[in-house]
Amino acid sequence: MAFKTIKEYISTEDGTPGTLLIPKLILPALIDEVEKNLVPRELAKVVYTPNMIQGSSITVDLETADSLTLKQLGEGAEIPLDNMTYSSITFTPVKYGVAIRITREMTEDSQFPLLEGSIRAAGRRFAENETKLILTALDGSSNDVSGGAAVTIANITEAMKNIEDNNFTATDILCGNEFVQDLRNIDTFVEADKRGNSEMLDRGFVGRVYGLNAVRFSPSTNVTPSTSHTKYGYVLDRTQAYGIAISRDITLENFDLPTYDMSGAAITQRIDVKLLRAGAVSRITTA
Repeated sequence: MAFKTIKEYISTEDGTPGTLLIPKLILPALIDEVEKNLVPRELAKVVYTPNMIQGSSITVDLETADSLTLKQLGEGAEIPLDNMTYSSITFTPVKYGVAIRITREMTEDSQFPLLEGSIRAAGRRFAENETKLILTALDGSSNDVSGGAAVTIANITEAMKNIEDNNFTATDILCGNEFVQDLRNIDTFVEADKRGNSEMLDRGFVGRVYGLNAVRFSPSTNVTPSTSHTKYGYVLDRTQAYGIAISRDITLENFDLPTYDMSGAAITQRIDVKLLRAGAVSRITTA
């Protein structure tokens, strides 16, 4: 349509010297809001999709570590019985949603497709909400490390040891903004005599710390449970830490309100995030 309009303006041959032949408003520009740094879904141990959930919830059974043991036996002695024990966690997805309503006048007068833009923004809110639910679940860690004014190498290695003492393997570290700043200020990571390198100086924040994949999450009321989370770091074993259950994926339903001369869309999702094993996470807090 814009191209047709351009052709019509060009074909009239009545342009005035010193003026634009084509009006500037043919292709108005809208700059979207910045996308926030979020926790990638691949860090979850498991993601239960709607076709895997029957009813309003799903219960997951967990083997209790070291619940089956061996015993030394004498010759001819009876072999003792033993068995595994289990615990369970129930995911109960909760409904989140937003309805967007646009009047006909807004559609007629706007330079931009308002409804489509609002739907895209709502999609970002759902993604941010998932990260918020993940961080809330990880706050259930049973291995907190209390740092001082700034995170130290000792804090990170202590958190790794906390996980390893429970027979887990630290794979990732989630970092708030102030936590990342502290990492950047640790000279050891760039000192040559301590096997450091210049990569952080050349490229900025390096995505691995002691073999851990470092992920930064944005500070926002839509992303973090509280403002203090920008100072937190979470060392975790992604194979055992948390799971996600989605009984309704992001669903969009268009609707019309003729009596109000409006149209819109209702967008919903049912989701729950649960900590699977508290010992697989160690939270680092700083003042």
